[in-house]
Amino acid sequence: MTQLDDAIAQIDAANALDPNTETFEGESYPKEVLYSRRMTAWLEKVSPEAEDFMQIAARAQHIRRWEIPRTDYPEGKKGYHHWRTTLYGYHADKAAEIMRNCGYDEEVTEKMRQLLLRRNLRSRIDMQTLEDVICLVFLENYFADFSSKYDEEKMIGIIQRTWAKMTPRGHEIALTLDIPEEPLNLVKKALAAE
Repeated sequence: MTQLDDAIAQIDAANALDPNTETFEGESYPKEVLYSRRMTAWLEKVSPEAEDFMQIAARAQHIRRWEIPRTDYPEGKKGYHHWRTTLYGYHADKAAEIMRNCGYDEEVTEKMRQLLLRRNLRSRIDMQTLEDVICLVFLENYFADFSSKYDEEKMIGIIQRTWAKMTPRGHEIALTLDIPEEPLNLVKKALAAE
């Protein structure tokens, strides 16, 4: 087993403890196991030559996320941002611990940490690639359900902010996704309004 295989197995074991489940193609999965597999699948499509630290960052993007629920933070934008920032550090620390257990050196581990901390978004190609992957996973798998919970104006703003995080290549790929008609119309409206 390679270091990478070991790290992925440990991330999967951690996420397998998720008490929340999601059904996909008739089978039930721990929610974060399914999410992490989707992240890996998109990274393989977008960047098949990604280095280990990038593959680990993608797989660990939501590692043990259920342990820090959104409900523990105040409602509203400020509470949401505090929750998200806390999660970035938590995921980075959990994944770094796994990398160290697998024998990765501190330099490589820190590269992964910086990705999960979402630092230097615009200045790092690897961070931009990871952001594309995050957005593609969201658009392909979670956007339709998410869009049914909010009014059109709020959704257009969310789509525009998501789009702004992506690279031109990410935009091209996103426009080929099989998104249901109503959410797809929201995307078209959001992009037309920019």
